[in-house]
Amino acid sequence: MVVDLRDRPAINNKCEELAALVTRHTDGKGNGLYQTGIENLEFARESFASIPLQDVCEPFLGIIIQGKKEALLGDETYRYGAAQYLVVSVDLPLKGFTVEATPEQPYLGFKLNLDLRQLCDIIAHQTSSNASKTENSVRGLFVSNADALLIDCALRLTKLLDTPQDISILAPMIIREIYYRLLIGEQNEAVRQIATSGSNMQRIAEAIQLLKTDFTKPMRVETLAEQVNMSSSSFHHHFKAVTSMSPLQYQKQLRLLTARRLMLSENSDATKAAYQVGYESPSQFSREYSRMFGAPPIRDIERLRTA
Repeated sequence: MVVDLRDRPAINNKCEELAALVTRHTDGKGNGLYQTGIENLEFARESFASIPLQDVCEPFLGIIIQGKKEALLGDETYRYGAAQYLVVSVDLPLKGFTVEATPEQPYLGFKLNLDLRQLCDIIAHQTSSNASKTENSVRGLFVSNADALLIDCALRLTKLLDTPQDISILAPMIIREIYYRLLIGEQNEAVRQIATSGSNMQRIAEAIQLLKTDFTKPMRVETLAEQVNMSSSSFHHHFKAVTSMSPLQYQKQLRLLTARRLMLSENSDATKAAYQVGYESPSQFSREYSRMFGAPPIRDIERLRTA
């Protein structure tokens, strides 16, 4: 998105005001992601550049208020900083880390988890001039520059935390406006597709949910394609266009991420974790784990616990 240079002072001012509010709401809490008094709204704060953390992210809007971050999706790298926003429109296994932050100028982020039903409702009330446009599969993640109107929405929503009696009435209205801004913005096609019944992206999102439900079991791409009413070739093409990886690669990442969580939170050993997530060969698990996380399971878990 090309932001009019005349809007830059307004954007900077709103970012500074939003940064002051988020700083106040997260001050003294340390680094991390914090739930607010508004449903689906969270604030992020990091005082130092962080090590890469990887997980499956559900659909969300993230606005960078201060500092810089990077997100890795497969082999793709997305960089974004203050007054930019990232939207994830389907569940994606992402590796994210803060690249610019200090105790004096911490990284600050505004995160709104997306309610796809609300997006569907807004689309249903819109008259789209692109209704007959051929649908092209788009990536389920994008970064754009935020304009003053979008940041103003985030600012007004954050201000409601100081008047909690107003949240139940005004927060849904402002969130609806945020969705509207996304739907008329530069990246509207990706947002619109996930909330449009029968779209390729929505079918891929449905397939992802099926994958997440049964990721420990052997998968046949043909069966998964049939379940979402797509041919195998079309399904494979659109799945990779949306997620940047094949269905089998996606399943592998789900298995490895889950195994990592089991070893961290439940103290499972590598062999037990491998079997729990569907691997039949511990040695294959160890090889693929090392390839994904850069170290064998035991060394990786030790590194995470001491980080």
